Amino acid sequence: MPHITRDSLMTLESYSKVRPALRAEIMAHKKNRMVELGDHVTLIFEDEKTMRYQIQEMLRAERTFEDAGIQDELDAYNPLVPDGTNWKATMMIQYSDPDERKVALAKLKGIEDRVWVQVADQPKVFAIADEDLERENEEKTSSVHFLRFELDPTSIAAAKGGNPIRMGIDLAAYTVESMTLADTTRAALVVDLA
Repeated sequence: MPHITRDSLMTLESYSKVRPALRAEIMAHKKNRMVELGDHVTLIFEDEKTMRYQIQEMLRAERTFEDAGIQDELDAYNPLVPDGTNWKATMMIQYSDPDERKVALAKLKGIEDRVWVQVADQPKVFAIADEDLERENEEKTSSVHFLRFELDPTSIAAAKGGNPIRMGIDLAAYTVESMTLADTTRAALVVDLA
């Protein structure tokens, strides 16, 4: 699967010219890659397009144009591009009230390891979470996690064959029973598989 390179990025000047149109395009693209699990957990399945946009946005926000800074962003975000045998997602735990969020994040320790996907009747595939750094401590989990779902060849073939994809969370404090993804989401995720 393609990774983003220094040469494939736009300059800050070029990016500023296309940013409004690109932002609208990315928001529409993400719509089919977003899965809500219950009232407080949202996953956005990343791909080359979403990560390229994120890199461009970071470079713009930080006014980065030197090679070392650009390489740092590439090194941070390229690992979130699926490589053909997996799906990668940003998981956000969202509570609008800060006090409620604090209590919830304490109760939801370990949630990042209990999110799963299942293709057709294949076994559940639990997320491999936060491979870059630990985002949970003794008191609480983080409100953002990065997940990878590594699929076996049978699950990949079943997904490409049009079989349903289900997701859920097996955590006593936040259980989401098997939920079948919408056809538009399923179709978007199949594109990530080699």
